[in-house]
Amino acid sequence: MKRRLLTAALACAMLLPSVLPLAGCAAEDVEVLRVYNWEDYISAPSEGEDDSVDLLAEFEKDYEARTGRPIRVEYSTFGTNENMYNELKINPGAYDLVCPSDYMIMKMIDEGMAEPFSEAFLSESNYAKYGSPYIRDLFEANGWAQYAVPYMWGTMGFVYNPELSETIEQDLSGWAGLWEERYASAATIKDSVRDSYFLGVAYVYRDELMRLQEEYDAADMTPDDEDYAAYNAKVTEIMNRTDEATIEKTKDALLALKEHLYGFEVDSGKQDMVVGRISINFAWSGDAVYTMDDAEPYTDENGVRHDGIYLNYIVPRECTNLWFDGWVIPKGAQNKTAAEAFVDFLSRPENAVANMNYIGYTSSIAGDAVFDEMTDWYAEGEAGDTDENGDPLVPYDLNYFFNGTSDGAHADGDFVIYVSAESAKRQISAQYPTEQVIARSAIMQHFDDETNAAVNEMWEEVKGLPIPAWAYIAIAAIAAAGLAIGFSYLYKGKRAEHKPKKGYRRVS
Repeated sequence: MKRRLLTAALACAMLLPSVLPLAGCAAEDVEVLRVYNWEDYISAPSEGEDDSVDLLAEFEKDYEARTGRPIRVEYSTFGTNENMYNELKINPGAYDLVCPSDYMIMKMIDEGMAEPFSEAFLSESNYAKYGSPYIRDLFEANGWAQYAVPYMWGTMGFVYNPELSETIEQDLSGWAGLWEERYASAATIKDSVRDSYFLGVAYVYRDELMRLQEEYDAADMTPDDEDYAAYNAKVTEIMNRTDEATIEKTKDALLALKEHLYGFEVDSGKQDMVVGRISINFAWSGDAVYTMDDAEPYTDENGVRHDGIYLNYIVPRECTNLWFDGWVIPKGAQNKTAAEAFVDFLSRPENAVANMNYIGYTSSIAGDAVFDEMTDWYAEGEAGDTDENGDPLVPYDLNYFFNGTSDGAHADGDFVIYVSAESAKRQISAQYPTEQVIARSAIMQHFDDETNAAVNEMWEEVKGLPIPAWAYIAIAAIAAAGLAIGFSYLYKGKRAEHKPKKGYRRVS
């Protein structure tokens, strides 16, 4: 028995040198693509949602079918732009594809941390064919087109309950409406330095922004207008001011607002709106769509009617923040070819639809499949039809986004959806802003280290917890007794943090 075992062992030992190379080849034959993305930011199977497309698995199958080479996607997620940036600094070359937000894309390009996409990709890919012409032109005009491919995009505004007051729509048509005392304890803003800084700057310079609109006669301006570039550049300059006076005024404005806010939030505002805990939420447009969808009355599969709330979305007339997240190939990426193939795969209109259905945000990809999905979601009829009250449906023009991306099902100029006047204030306006809103949209630039420090210091003062009167008496008594004890930790202890779906808390 022992002899047979020894003979077998020797045979295995003799075979081992020839087996090991084969095993190595098998492992090497499987390519690896390392993707670093936001949490919950790609279509994936979910419990109770069997219709969700597993885009990672579908890409692996598609890649092997097209190239003959198997591939494995190693997919990791991050919670903030800063976490992603720091990871790339610590481990350069650790990822082949990342998905930062607008200002972080600019920072990475400026610091030489981004690889350019190939000319073949930029001219022949699905993105080249189906990427919205508006978004592509925006990236081209700002010098990002070689280094980043837009993924999701949108605006910021207010989700609100129109039943809260008779004047709420008028009030929230300007940023100052949130400062009205009549809305005390009814609203939340973002626990995010950049987004809330933008809100404060818009409030501080609201009069200047309105004078600028009058100067350019920009109330109904679109990106096709002759003065659009000059007007939009001035709006962008105002909204990116970070001088000492602006930071101080913004701090004072946010401190005044804080006095009657319900609170700060990153992700809880959606549910707070749905259950009626608050009536106004300063929101990213994708979260606004989710909130409005989730709040609506509905009838379940058993025929039971559930009460809900019809909520609206509005972008104030002065300006808004135009934000986007995009795909970037970081310096040192080991599989640039597969990274481009992955972005190309996500740029197919049917995959953009899968992503939008799962995430709730708006893809930068257009095409027939996307427009048809939007028609299914929002259209209430055709030209000349009326709504349930007998009022004419209004056209919602999406030609600026979809023109030039059809495979033949639609002609340029025909990308119009007919909705009721009320519906035009709801999901579709959050999903696709009008050209008039785009004209007054500003993209926030990245801050240098000195500005980061100043804005973060301002934000910490805004967020700092107030010290009650009794604490001052106690501190004074202790000081008089000569006992130097630091009490600040009592007010700056750790607090539970929400995981941001899209956003960030600090700038670094």
